[in-house]
Amino acid sequence: MICASLRQTPCTVFHVKMYFEFLHSESIEDMGYSMSKLEAETELLDGSSSNHGATDSARHNTPSHFLDHEIAQLTKLRSGPHDNISRILPGKREVPVSTFKMLAAREANYSRRGRFSKADSCHVLSKYLPVNGPWIVDQMATRAYVSQFSVDGSLFVAAFQGSHIRIYDVERGWKVQKNILAKSLRWTVTDTSLSPGQRHLVYATMSPIVHIVNVGSAGTESLANITEIHDGLDLAADEDDSFGIFSVKFSTDGREVVAGSSDDAIYVYDLEANKLSLRISAHESDVNSVCFADESGHLIYSGSDDNLCKVWDRRCFRAKEKPAGVLMGHLEGITFLDSRGDGRYFISNGKDQAIKLWDIRKMSTKSTCNMMFRHYEWDYRWMDYPPQARDLKHPFDHSVATYKGHSVLRTLIRCYFSPEYSTGQRYIYTGSHDTCIYIYDLVSGEQVAKLEHHGSTVRDCSWHPHYPMLVSSSWDGDVVKWEFPGDGEEPVPPKKKPIRRRHFV
Repeated sequence: MICASLRQTPCTVFHVKMYFEFLHSESIEDMGYSMSKLEAETELLDGSSSNHGATDSARHNTPSHFLDHEIAQLTKLRSGPHDNISRILPGKREVPVSTFKMLAAREANYSRRGRFSKADSCHVLSKYLPVNGPWIVDQMATRAYVSQFSVDGSLFVAAFQGSHIRIYDVERGWKVQKNILAKSLRWTVTDTSLSPGQRHLVYATMSPIVHIVNVGSAGTESLANITEIHDGLDLAADEDDSFGIFSVKFSTDGREVVAGSSDDAIYVYDLEANKLSLRISAHESDVNSVCFADESGHLIYSGSDDNLCKVWDRRCFRAKEKPAGVLMGHLEGITFLDSRGDGRYFISNGKDQAIKLWDIRKMSTKSTCNMMFRHYEWDYRWMDYPPQARDLKHPFDHSVATYKGHSVLRTLIRCYFSPEYSTGQRYIYTGSHDTCIYIYDLVSGEQVAKLEHHGSTVRDCSWHPHYPMLVSSSWDGDVVKWEFPGDGEEPVPPKKKPIRRRHFV
């Protein structure tokens, strides 16, 4: 409706310019109630009011200058409006700028570009959070462990404890394109990864063999070595099959796969040579998450139950066989890592109930064991986090920022940066043991949304790379999508939360 009403006719442009000149004049201070009413109406138009949004108390309790770091400025450059649009008085800026004002400013050419910049587009799109719904994508009788969009958002992968991996065609009404029955399943499918060309999928279980499937083949049913071949990538070079794989990722060029394992190691498999190219004895405990830092593939990030994040530079690794650096700050094990894709920043989810933001330029060459700071016995697999531990801080914390509010218990819960295309990576989002999905503002630290539906732990969730759509998967077997504004269908009612028993030692 707004776009239709702002066609570039001479009359419209004249009135829009008059409107902005009025807003930028000194009389803005005297507008009083009328200006407040305009702001309220435009905020409602922007869709910022939602029963899934952050509470007022959460917004007011967070410091306005939560993050004073270079990444805050980089995020603002990616997702902030042009200065001429946000300036309402000399030396005074308005952020965020409502969608109505952004569109009006574009028509009046206030940015002198005649169009939205990428940052302007992100500023508009990032206001429309995928908080409405949810709507059911699929329901299974077993726990959902993985849910991920492909790079272009055309496909969606969900993996379940009962050997099933399903690939959905998002653009064809979420039709199941490939129904995969995993081979050599031990306990569950722990992780999956689609190749950049979306031709192949690798999946891992609690086994040293990672399997690869051709998802571009014609058949829908893919039963391991019955209807289709699931080639095995054997990581057990010394014939030790006593370890499992927690994390697996394709490189950006699709030529390699990196994996983190329960034998405290990182593995890199060369797909073109069809052999294991690198094994690193990386940590002193399980390596729960690994990923490539950027497109070059030179840097690898790893996170472990030894509470440490490490950075590995493959260009100089063989010379010294040590990490390029260590990042301390978590008081408990790391469950997941996500790279910003720039070879500099990444985030980690930890069993200390916190997400941490890291700048690898702050890494150390030495690590300090922090087990001495723990004065309690605790196992995240069956106990709640001890209240006395919630305010503890690592004395050598290297992190840039910490985000709290969600719950990391029972399983390796995942966290991510929001998409660059639509939000400028302005948000961080995560699943949670308390059955919800949390969205935090990276710069302010505010909890901007809390999505409630599931009846059990939300282990994974994925934000569409282009659209305001988020899909969550839970141990209740449900895979559901959240959107803005929605598809016109009635959302499913939230499930009743199970009664939880609390254990403290």
